[in-house]
Amino acid sequence: MSFPDPIAVFRTEAAELLELIEAGLLDLNVNLGDKDQVDAVFRGLHTLKGSGAMFGFDALAAFTHHCETAFDRVRKGEVPATRELVTAVLEAKDHMRALVDTPNGDHEATGEALLANLRAAVDGANSPGAASPAKAAPGRNHFKIRFSLPQNAMANGTNPLPLLDELRELGECEIVANRSAIPSLELLAPTDLHVSWQVELVTTQPRSAIDDVFIFVMDEMQLDVVTVEPPLAARTLTKSEAPIAEAQLAPAPQAVAAAPATLPAPTAPALVDAKQKKTSENVRVPAEKLDELMDRVGELVIAQSRLSQLAGGSGDLQLRAVSEDVERLSGELRDTMMVLRMVPVTQLFGRFRRLVHDLARETGKTIELLTEGETTEVDKSVIERLADPLVHLVRNSCDHGLETPEERRAAGKPEAGHILLTARQQAGEVIITIKDDGRGINKERVRAKAESSGLIASNANLTDQELYQLIFQPGFSTAQTVTNLSGRGVGMDVVKRTIDALRGTINVTSHVGKGSEISLAIPLTLAIIDGLLVRVGDGRYVIPLSAVEECLELPIEEDMRSRGRSFISLRDSLVPFLRLRDLFRTGTKPDPFQKVVVISTGSERVGLVVDQIIGDHQTVIKGMSKLHHDVATFSGATILGDGDVALILDVGHLVAEGQQQEAHLRAAG
Repeated sequence: MSFPDPIAVFRTEAAELLELIEAGLLDLNVNLGDKDQVDAVFRGLHTLKGSGAMFGFDALAAFTHHCETAFDRVRKGEVPATRELVTAVLEAKDHMRALVDTPNGDHEATGEALLANLRAAVDGANSPGAASPAKAAPGRNHFKIRFSLPQNAMANGTNPLPLLDELRELGECEIVANRSAIPSLELLAPTDLHVSWQVELVTTQPRSAIDDVFIFVMDEMQLDVVTVEPPLAARTLTKSEAPIAEAQLAPAPQAVAAAPATLPAPTAPALVDAKQKKTSENVRVPAEKLDELMDRVGELVIAQSRLSQLAGGSGDLQLRAVSEDVERLSGELRDTMMVLRMVPVTQLFGRFRRLVHDLARETGKTIELLTEGETTEVDKSVIERLADPLVHLVRNSCDHGLETPEERRAAGKPEAGHILLTARQQAGEVIITIKDDGRGINKERVRAKAESSGLIASNANLTDQELYQLIFQPGFSTAQTVTNLSGRGVGMDVVKRTIDALRGTINVTSHVGKGSEISLAIPLTLAIIDGLLVRVGDGRYVIPLSAVEECLELPIEEDMRSRGRSFISLRDSLVPFLRLRDLFRTGTKPDPFQKVVVISTGSERVGLVVDQIIGDHQTVIKGMSKLHHDVATFSGATILGDGDVALILDVGHLVAEGQQQEAHLRAAG
C-alpha cells in the first residue's frame, strides 16, 4: 500500500489556503470595513504559518508570521484596513507561494523588501489618534491554563508544539507537561496523544488572545482558562515556581472526565471512527488517477462497441442480453466518470480577480470585474487549457478595450470600466464570454493593418465577423506602441491556436464606443462524446451528436437540381450544404438515396450530404498524429467496434466552410 507524500499533501493544501487568502484580500479591497473578511484572511495566514512550521517550511512560517501579525492588529482594531495594506499582503502572498514551491531558494532579499512594504503599509494605516498596543492594554494579566487535545490529534495532523510556541509569544509563561495519562508501553500507540499541559501566562494581551491560539482546534479539545485577580506584577518565573498546584488548575470533575486525553484506551477507536466518518465525505484524488481511469473507461466503451457488433450479428439471445447489460453499465460508468471530471468554472474565473486588480494598478484605470454562471461545469482538462487564452483576452480588454477615467468621463461614461465574464451550457458546449464596455474595435484600423500586413487585398469584401477574425492572426496588433501588456501581436494568436486545439470556435461582436464581446464555444469534454456515425463512400465518419439538428433524405431529383448551387430548402429557409464525397475526394459513386445531416454552431447551419446514416455511436476521442495536426476538417479519430478507424468531423470548420461557400455563391449570383 502506497501512502501519499506528506510534503506533496502540504503543498496542495497550501495552494488552496493561498487561493482563499487571495480571495479574501480581494473581497476586502472592495469593502475595507468587512470584519468577516479580515477574520477569514487572518485565519488563512494563521493556518498556513502553523502548517508550514509543522512540515519544516520554517522560512514560510517566519515570513507568514509578519503578515498574520499585521492582520491581527487590524482584527483587534489597532489599525484600519487600507488598500495599501491589502496590496502589500497580496504581494507577500506571491512570495509565500514561492517559499512553498522552492523552500531552499534564495528568497531573502525579496522577503526583506516585501516586509518593508508591509511595515510601511501598517505604519501608514495608523491614524494620529490611534492608541499604541502598549497603551491599549496597560495592565498585566495573569492566566492559568490547562488544555488537552483529542487522542487522535497527531494522527489527524495537529502538532501541539506550535500552539505552545504561540502561547510563549503572548508573554512570560511557564509550561509543564502532564504525563499521568500515558499508558504502559505494550498499550501505547505511537500516533496517539496522551499528554496534557498546564501553563502559567503573564501577558498584556486579553483573554481573547488565548482563544485565538486554539481557534482551529477549539471544537475538539478541552481548554480551561482561569484569570488570577488582581493581575500579578510582571515577573520572570523560576523553575522552582513553575509546578502549579493541581488544586488551582484542576477543572470540575465533569470536565476532567470529558477530556479526550484522559479517556481509557478502549474508547479511543470510537473517536477515530467518528473523525473518519466526518471527513470521509470528500476524498482527495490525484488528477493523474482520474485521467488513467478515464482511459480505462474509454477502452471499455470500445470493447463494448465490439461486443454489441458481435451480438447484433448473432442469433444467440443470451449473448444479446449480456451485450445490452454491458452497454447499459458502460454508459452509466461513462456518465459517472464524466461527472467526476467536471469542475465549476469558478475555479477558472477566480484567477482573474487578482489579474484585473494588478492591471488596474498598472494602467491607472478603474476596472470592475463581474462574473456570471460560475457554477457551470466543464471537464477539468478543458479548464486547464482555457486559462492562458482567457488571460490574454482579459488583458486585451483591460489594455485595448477600456478607456482611462478621463476618456470615459469625456465620453459620458462612468469612470469605472466593467469586464463581464460569463459561462453557460448550450447543448454539448460551454459558452464563455468576455465582454467590456470600452471603446470597441475600430474596424477601419483593423482593415488598414490587415492590408498593410498583406493579410487581405485592398478590394477584399469581408463581413464584420471575417474582419474581426483577423485580430487572431499571428503578429497582428493595432497597438501604436509596445507595452508590458500588449503590442506584439502574440496573445490573440495564442487564443486562436488553443481554441482550435480544443475544437472550439470564437465569435466576436463589437460596437464603437460601446464595447466588445468575445464568445468562446468549447466542447464540455475532450474524452468521450456521443456521435452520429455516417458513411461516405467506403469510409465512416463521426459527427458530434450535440451539433446535429436533424437528418433528412436528399431525393435524386433534388440532388440533380441543386448541383452547382448547393442549397436546400428547409422550412422556407435556404441552408447551404456540402457534399462530403466531393470534399473528401472519395472517387466513388453516390448512393441512390443520399442523406443530409443538418449541423449547427450557434445560429449558423449547414447540411452535410452523406451516403448512409449508420446510427448513434459512443465515441472515444483519440488525438490526430503530428503529421495530420493541420488537417482542419477533422478534430480527431476513434476506433470502431470492428477495429477500423473513423475520423471525427470538425463541426466548426465545416460550418464556416459552408457559410463561406454560400457567401461566394451569393456574390456570384
